[in-house]
Amino acid sequence: MTAVSKKVGIRIRLIRKEKGITQEGLALEAGLNRAYVGYIERGERNPSTETIAKVAKALKVPLEELFK
Repeated sequence: MTAVSKKVGIRIRLIRKEKGITQEGLALEAGLNRAYVGYIERGERNPSTETIAKVAKALKVPLEELFK
């Protein structure tokens, strides 16, 4: 797990919770496995830029928002 993966994961979780979306809802909207969303949020996986873009789109935020 890298520091960047951890920070991005924390950011995704924060935005998801602020929007009242479950991991399952985010996974469905982004076309990902629910468990994989959990791994991303905990910084246990290094998702591709394509996957990060899918998550940003599902959360309806600009891609750069996930890196703040």
